[in-house]
Amino acid sequence: MRQEAGRAVQVNGRTLYVEESGSGTDRVVFEAGGGMGRTCWDPVVALLADRARLIGYDRAGFGRSGRTATRLSIDDLAADLVALVETVVPGGFVLVAHSMGGLVARRAVNRLGPRLRGLLLLDPAAESAPVYDTFDRTAVKVDRSLGVTQALFRSRLLARLASGELRRLFPADTYAAMLAEDFVPAGIAQTRKEIKAVAEAIPRFRAEPPAPPTCPTILLSAARPQKGRGRHHAALTEHRRRWVGSLPDGRFETVDSGHLIQAERPGIVAERVQNLLDGTGRAGRTSAPGA
Repeated sequence: MRQEAGRAVQVNGRTLYVEESGSGTDRVVFEAGGGMGRTCWDPVVALLADRARLIGYDRAGFGRSGRTATRLSIDDLAADLVALVETVVPGGFVLVAHSMGGLVARRAVNRLGPRLRGLLLLDPAAESAPVYDTFDRTAVKVDRSLGVTQALFRSRLLARLASGELRRLFPADTYAAMLAEDFVPAGIAQTRKEIKAVAEAIPRFRAEPPAPPTCPTILLSAARPQKGRGRHHAALTEHRRRWVGSLPDGRFETVDSGHLIQAERPGIVAERVQNLLDGTGRAGRTSAPGA
């Protein structure tokens, strides 16, 4: 499935690698979570290829995009998303974002304006949840662990062993691309920068929340907690529910999945994208979760 050659796009003095696929007049833009790039959307892209024009990209420093000498903030990443959309996406579109990418998307919403036809968030960070009260300390611990990983990933064998769970979740050619582009020392170094960017963004999001999206918004929350985070899972889910419930047109669903919903339940993700494109993904419409 890994196929088309992408292209380099210049935004804000940085080089982003973009892949466009699919067909049709509708557009969908994908924003990956931390530590991942455009390839993490492959299972969903395969299901939407005949329904819309699909745009995936690697954030600066990841995958095939240009490296960054400095650490970019969530605001910087949101500015890159906006500039990318202005460059490659004509007209309206649906934005899909995962995990940390939800922070990037929410910061970009106000600048994207009425062109944003719908927003789909997969297991996004919810800065109001108690688990983020001490995220600055968590980020330090994660950075230490990633420092070890960064050194180990100089060995392709160790990189393959450490990423075995992703090998199970993604198609073989997608995983091969991830192994070559993301699970390398440079990719881990960029992940460490983004973890620090999230830690810096949390207090800012709490003090000055981004403008809420006014477009139809669907939030899919994973029913199965990440390893070691079971204690915080219920509270995180509830804060997501409250946030999307506060929107003028928000809809919340739990999905029988782990954190990587796009890999475990790509059919649900593709269906919700189609709902937003069709204008049927509005609050008040319900569907059975997680099938």
